[in-house]
Amino acid sequence: MAHFTVIGLGRFGIAASMELIYLGHTVTGVDRDAKIAEKYVDDFTQVMICDSTDENALKELDLINSDAVLVAIGEDMESSLLCILALKKLGVKEIWVKASSRAHHTIVSKLGVARIIHPEEEMGVRVAQALNYPMVNDYLSIGHGLYVVEIHIKPPLDGRPLGDVLDPAKGKVDAVMVKREQETFLQLDKTFVLKEKDILLLCGPRSELKHIAPRLA
Repeated sequence: MAHFTVIGLGRFGIAASMELIYLGHTVTGVDRDAKIAEKYVDDFTQVMICDSTDENALKELDLINSDAVLVAIGEDMESSLLCILALKKLGVKEIWVKASSRAHHTIVSKLGVARIIHPEEEMGVRVAQALNYPMVNDYLSIGHGLYVVEIHIKPPLDGRPLGDVLDPAKGKVDAVMVKREQETFLQLDKTFVLKEKDILLLCGPRSELKHIAPRLA
């Protein structure tokens, strides 16, 4: 279990906080609006009312002991940047930032934060991928051009060996796991027979995953 601090309790900040709590972590929520803070006081581990642009006020929150601080301030770029600068001065190492625009991203990238997030842009990409490849339930970029995709096996693939799906990729796409009801299969070879409603995880370059996509429909 880790402890996180989320600064800015808008829709993004609340969604991230609730998911962290669901995953078993503790979360301190911070917002300058007392009404917002009071609204979520029963949902968070702790909720603080604080002007996040004030270094002295942030110092009182003992943020150095958070495993990470997420700056989820919305459209107010100036407040976001002042908050980041204050966090850096306080010695916070793991700072994640929600960027609201390209200009915001460009400036934040110069401040040495751990990660910059574009919620709307990233969700737009995910929606486009879902529309383009409806057989892909979810996907995750793991860096170096590699992606992990989740495939829900449909009736046309029922009873087909895994090799039929992967052969066109010529060894460049790996089957990571198959989830079948309560069973999980990790040792997979080309003879493994797929069944309808299996959940298949594949890993490989986007170009190769795209190449075998028609076989997954």
